[in-house]
Amino acid sequence: MTPDAPHIPWWKDAIVYQIYPRSFQDSNGDGIGDLRGIIRRLDYLKRLGVDVLWLSPIFASPNDDNGYDISDYRAIMPEFGTMADFDELLREVHARGLKLMLDLVVNHTSDEHPWFIESRADPRSDKRDYYIWRKGRNGQPPTRWQSYFSGSVWEKDERSGEYYLHLFSRKQPDLNWENPRVRREVHDMMRFWLDKGVDGWRMDTINMLSKHPDFPEGRPLPGTSLTDGQQHFLNGPRIHEFLQEMHREVLSHYDVMTVGETPGVTPAESVLYCGFDRGELNMVFHFEHVFLGDAAAERGKWSNPPLSLPDIKRVLASWQTGLHGRGWNSLYWDNHDQPRAVSRFGHDREYRVESAKLLCTVLLFMQGTPYIYQGQELGMTNVSFESIDHYKDIETLNAYKALRDEHGWDDARILASVHARGRDNARTPMHWSGEANAGFTKGTPWIALNPNYPDINAEAAEADPNSVWHHYRDTIALRKSLPVVRDGTFTLLDAEHPTVFSYIRRDAHTRLLVVGHFCDRPGVYRIPGEFVGGEVLSNNYPSQELTRELPLRPYQALVIRAR
Repeated sequence: MTPDAPHIPWWKDAIVYQIYPRSFQDSNGDGIGDLRGIIRRLDYLKRLGVDVLWLSPIFASPNDDNGYDISDYRAIMPEFGTMADFDELLREVHARGLKLMLDLVVNHTSDEHPWFIESRADPRSDKRDYYIWRKGRNGQPPTRWQSYFSGSVWEKDERSGEYYLHLFSRKQPDLNWENPRVRREVHDMMRFWLDKGVDGWRMDTINMLSKHPDFPEGRPLPGTSLTDGQQHFLNGPRIHEFLQEMHREVLSHYDVMTVGETPGVTPAESVLYCGFDRGELNMVFHFEHVFLGDAAAERGKWSNPPLSLPDIKRVLASWQTGLHGRGWNSLYWDNHDQPRAVSRFGHDREYRVESAKLLCTVLLFMQGTPYIYQGQELGMTNVSFESIDHYKDIETLNAYKALRDEHGWDDARILASVHARGRDNARTPMHWSGEANAGFTKGTPWIALNPNYPDINAEAAEADPNSVWHHYRDTIALRKSLPVVRDGTFTLLDAEHPTVFSYIRRDAHTRLLVVGHFCDRPGVYRIPGEFVGGEVLSNNYPSQELTRELPLRPYQALVIRAR
């Protein structure tokens, strides 16, 4: 780099790999993944070519919501190991030239956190105002807002007669960010981990911290007595003040990466969170592409409305152009809260391998930081358990009761929705080999495995040069060799084409054409003339001649560099 060359933050060139620790690798035979299991698999991740490991919560928790209900922010969940195990993991990660990012869950705590225990026990305690307590209205809760996990967001405390707010489970009371002592507590906790050498934070539901102080009633939800209060707690009145304070007091003092989970934001709103001059976050997760059609569906995501490729293209292109030069994108197809990418956006049967490779190609050549969820690099699929009894996720179990008891759905209809959209699809154990329990554990897994693990596993994938795993490794390496992917402009082509997602990445030196054919039948696509006779840099099928009328095979994806 020349002396006057612009500084490029390291996270702009990074590939992030998300680990769901409970389901990644068990080291002691108790059926639960743990920190020592992650240490065992670090060389695998290094071979894949990723740079940053993001761990879903590893902190002490009663596990009402699999660790997103934290009872002690400075202790390791006993099932996952000890602080000594964490310190060793961090050393081993750094020894391999990798970085480690933790999950910051500070919209709420567990109701078993000492703060909440004291807050509930004594209304005169200084911890009372650490949470959001309100009196009821005419014998009813303060509002009729619906929780993300079904039912009311308000839980009555019989001792005081007041209600506390929980946007998620009743065992996840929301912190009161209006209280400066709460904010200082969070800042101190963040410094504790950053001083250990942690390299960043993924920030859970970060745009929910600021609630409208008057708690107005929400929009009525058809078919229920509850209302949608999101307009009063998403992107609330003081959210940017809180995040700028966090940046000023904590984040600006460390060379770290931050990404905020921000459901409901538009590209314009996201620039307020991750704009280069805002002093808040490096990037955010939006949910427009994974929630397409859900808001208009009768029962939200459980109605599982059909996807349209033009809609997916419109959303992703709006983020590419809306943030270019102003902010930074996060790129992902799935995570621990979403169904498996190849089952949702690809074809998880006959063309599982081809469509998994296509999803890799289309995603990794956009501008932004890519996130790969564990098993995505193998083309792991959704699971179809026969009974609701096999599922562990609180959102799924609560939805089952609501859909059955309040809306009259039968088990077959509910299970079809769970098979398509349930969160446990992503949480079944990682497939390491074809041996018993997929090499995940020598004990009884905390949740059943997907029975297709003998065919889809890391050991087989690494041994097969044509596997999804090798395509990810090669695509990661190719992406890193092309500065145009990080810096260039994005131009969507043929926005209304029903089966082809194509776009051009361009800078002063390079022009790339990315073509993805989202269809299980052959097709033909007319490519721009400047790419005829160009160089094929990536192809998930055997090589072919580049003609203007380009034949496309099912779920084919190509990257072409213009001459």
